[in-house]
This record gives sequence, C-alpha cells and structure tokens, in this order.
Amino acid sequence: MDSSSICRIRDTYRAIIAFEAYVEEHYDLNLNEAMLLCALSERTQMTAGEVAEALGLTHSNTSKVIASAERQRLIKRRMDKDDKRRMFFTLTPGGEERLATLKSDTMELPELLR
Repeated sequence: MDSSSICRIRDTYRAIIAFEAYVEEHYDLNLNEAMLLCALSERTQMTAGEVAEALGLTHSNTSKVIASAERQRLIKRRMDKDDKRRMFFTLTPGGEERLATLKSDTMELPELLR
C-alpha cells in the first residue's frame, strides 16, 4: 500500500466522522443507531446476530446499540414463542418516524462519501 492509499482512507474516515456528527446533532442518533433503524426497516424482524452481521459490529457493540435504541423506544424486542432464549427486534412507530425523518432530510453527504 502506498502512502496515497492511507491518506485516502484517512480522508474517508474523517468524512464519516463529520457525517456522524451531523446525524447526532440533527437526529440525536449515532451512526450505528441510524444504521440499525435502516436495517430493521428492510426486514420484518431481526435477531441480535442478524443485526450484528448487517451492521458489521461485534456482538458486544451490537448489544449496546440495541440497548440504546430500546431506551429511546425506537425498537422493541419480542421473545421467540418456540425458543425463549431467542429475541427478535422490530421498529416501533417512533423508530419508523425517526427513520422517515432521516430519509426525507436533504442532508449533504460529504463529497468523499457520494
């Protein structure tokens, strides 16, 4: 890898950080929480493992994102009727509203992320 590659990665990383700051300031969500809402909107329900895979997070970080979204009442959990150890997560009406607001915003993506 040459030095220009690492510089492009640095610039992309900084663009993502700037975008996350925008999302936090305007929607009171971190980027992982916003991506969780998006992932859940694409499926009827997801397990924690499916969420981890969809977001590319460790199981520990996924648990933290899920807990935060639950505290904000953006998602809810439901126990599997056949296996009480298994939980399914879905969007709440509040989560659907927050996601609709995100989707309808005319936020500018940083040039590097377009």
